[in-house]
Amino acid sequence: MAPTADISHDFASFAANTRYEDLPEAAVEAAKKSLLDTLGVMLAASGMEPAVRPILETVLENGGQEQATIIGFGKRVPSSQAAFVNGALAHGLDFDSQTPWGAHPDSSVVPTVLALAEKRGGVSGKELIRAIAIGQELFIRLRCNVGWHMDWNLSTAVGCFSATAAGAAVMGLDTPTIARALGIASMQSAGTMEQIFGIGSDLRGMYAGFTSQGCVNAVLLAAKGMTGIDGLFEGEAGLFKVYFKGEYNREAMLKDLGSEFLCGGMTYKYWPAVGNAHTYIHAAIELMRENNVALEDVEKIRVYCGDFAIRMCVPLEKRQVPGTLVDAKFSLPFLVALALTKRQMNISDFTQAALRESAVLMLARKVTPVLDPAFNWNGRLPDGKVEITLTGGRTISRLGSHVPGTPDNPMTWDQIGWKFKDCASAAIHPVDANSASRAIDLVQKLEAQDSSVISALFSTVSGGVA
Repeated sequence: MAPTADISHDFASFAANTRYEDLPEAAVEAAKKSLLDTLGVMLAASGMEPAVRPILETVLENGGQEQATIIGFGKRVPSSQAAFVNGALAHGLDFDSQTPWGAHPDSSVVPTVLALAEKRGGVSGKELIRAIAIGQELFIRLRCNVGWHMDWNLSTAVGCFSATAAGAAVMGLDTPTIARALGIASMQSAGTMEQIFGIGSDLRGMYAGFTSQGCVNAVLLAAKGMTGIDGLFEGEAGLFKVYFKGEYNREAMLKDLGSEFLCGGMTYKYWPAVGNAHTYIHAAIELMRENNVALEDVEKIRVYCGDFAIRMCVPLEKRQVPGTLVDAKFSLPFLVALALTKRQMNISDFTQAALRESAVLMLARKVTPVLDPAFNWNGRLPDGKVEITLTGGRTISRLGSHVPGTPDNPMTWDQIGWKFKDCASAAIHPVDANSASRAIDLVQKLEAQDSSVISALFSTVSGGVA
């Protein structure tokens, strides 16, 4: 590759030429776990998240060729439209996987790959693993090596390129065509953090649908000969200069690309809430377990917040009484109060009725944030601290370290399987335990599955839908 060539050509070459045999065991395991985990949260969202309904209804009204499956609902629609709904389902509950550095690749990678794999047909388990791993790897290398200032939503701004590369890989496109697809996908590189920080919008949960739809279209258009942008990332007005003020590390992005894989460290959520809150949820649950506190003895609750977590606390009065399910999952006062009240957290805890639960709201009103730069988000997701003042003045506190699902405390296959079964049982058409077990077995042995794997997998999670 010529030194002056845009880095998009390096990424395209990686996507085109990486083989399943090049993947280390950790990358293979992460791809398989991510597929199962994402399918599970999509199923749960089909039954638990009403905000996806406008997307579903619009897609079904539009109709079209039956190319790919809408997870949970069993309907078959054009591939880009299936990716639209499935992407929205994948992030709708904020229960999807993320990198150790934050942001969500899988909620756009997996819907894109599945939609294009169904359209192409005859895709084996190894091909699915390869495509997902390629998408995860490019996402991480972009996410970790750009100058992010909490301005762009990285899950969309860079996620559109990783999902496009994954989709192009499963379609078997060559290097020049994938480079073109990446350029076309730049039309979808959008979305600021205001959609994350703001209150009252469904878009914080739905954005992966727009990304997935655009990525499928980018791959299909490139395959038909549409050209892209040759200076996509490093041109005079390329993505790195315009979006990231020219702050990027090209050398780190390309270091050992194709021989070293960082995607083996993907993290999986125990709780259906924004990933930055998990350290506080963990701290709250463990405080109750370790101290056996009676809720009526709780007088004050302080949460020690860095530069990102403080956004989950302001404006405090509205965060303490969230109005929507999406807002509840980004409200640190509500999430901590819920964890203290329930001493756990399940998808069934997030319903419209649960938002009005008096015991939770009473505790949420006792939560106040303490801004502390020791908890700033400077690299990997930071720890958080919860401090409780009890009747009589005694104070107990805990750091939310060693959070379940993170690289230092990873989910096992048994735990991923338990989460999948719980999610599948909450689908719009609930999946019984035996069918869920068959799906888990298929994915756990994905590398051994032939070209019928997608139809076999979807038939196990159909919940009786034809």
